[in-house]
Amino acid sequence: MKRSICLFLIFVLLFTGCSGGKPSGGSSDDSVLPGTQIAWERSMDLAYADQFSVDYYEGGYKLLTVIQGDRFLLVPEGKEAPDGLPEDIRVLYAPVENIYMAASSSMALFDAMDSLDRILFSATRADGWYVENARKAMEEGRIIFAGKYSEPDYEGLIEGDCQLALENTMLLHSPKVKDMIEQLGIPVLIEYSSYESHPLGRTEWIRFYGALLDREEAADAYFETQAQQVKTLEGSDAAGKSIGFFYISSGGRVVVYSGASYIAKMVELAGGEYLFADVTDEESSRSSVNITLEDFYAKAADADYLIYNATIDEPIYTLDQLLAKSDVLADVKAVKEGNVWCTGKYMYQATDIIGDLILDIHRVLTDSEDSMAFLYKLQ
Repeated sequence: MKRSICLFLIFVLLFTGCSGGKPSGGSSDDSVLPGTQIAWERSMDLAYADQFSVDYYEGGYKLLTVIQGDRFLLVPEGKEAPDGLPEDIRVLYAPVENIYMAASSSMALFDAMDSLDRILFSATRADGWYVENARKAMEEGRIIFAGKYSEPDYEGLIEGDCQLALENTMLLHSPKVKDMIEQLGIPVLIEYSSYESHPLGRTEWIRFYGALLDREEAADAYFETQAQQVKTLEGSDAAGKSIGFFYISSGGRVVVYSGASYIAKMVELAGGEYLFADVTDEESSRSSVNITLEDFYAKAADADYLIYNATIDEPIYTLDQLLAKSDVLADVKAVKEGNVWCTGKYMYQATDIIGDLILDIHRVLTDSEDSMAFLYKLQ
């Protein structure tokens, strides 16, 4: 019977179409929860992140705001949502469970605070996860594949009592999917961690999820360990050594990160000079920028170090493999001196240990190759 109801509901929504926009609402009185008389108590004090906020109200209510997205009220266990809330505030009831994880960069943060038990569905198959505990949970059936973000298993989400779809900004390219999920009664939270200008801002999203799951203490403690690692580098430098971060596409163009990207900031925090600090994409706010091999060579010819980005391309292990992509690179200083490194595939999903990556870059710049978490040297 339950399966028939699910299929009927999905059929009706698909047949009639999903419509509607984001309604307006709110209150000019910041001392109370919008639309209510519930008093504000405090806001989460953020160190680096600027793409979210968390406000705490009396009675245990929390208002989680994604700056470029939506607002979510977390209602404490055993309580009801207050009357009068603006329509744009989505209501979540603690404990938030049976989450559909379609934001691949968030999985590591859940793992870091021992919260994979709150996730039931994944938009990535087991072999696509580089977070070991997530892959293991899927292999053991504790997390199940529920379709990729653009083609979710709607019926499975309903039958599994999904309470939240956690998505990244890729879903904005599939607005009908977002509308469909919400029409089924499942709140959609789009995270914007990739828009953080400071690399540790990406890791600080663990505190957003800590508030969502009522696990603030674990989230705060973990974040502090990553922040402290970077603080140990304050005041240090790498004697003006330069470093470039890139990969070569199948079409022969070089893809680098702009000077405004979190990669550029990581190089700065590690004590180095980022080669492409003046590179920007004037037509968009994307952090990655396509340039020609000629333009790359003009900037990288005298680079002290290069890092090949294998999170998008396939990993390479030797300088010969790099030169097979373009023999022009043979005349680059870093290549001639054997100072070329490569990332592992895990880097994009490893938002939990960005502090470790900054330390890795510092070790590259200071010729200390011990205990690398992400990088390995091309032979």
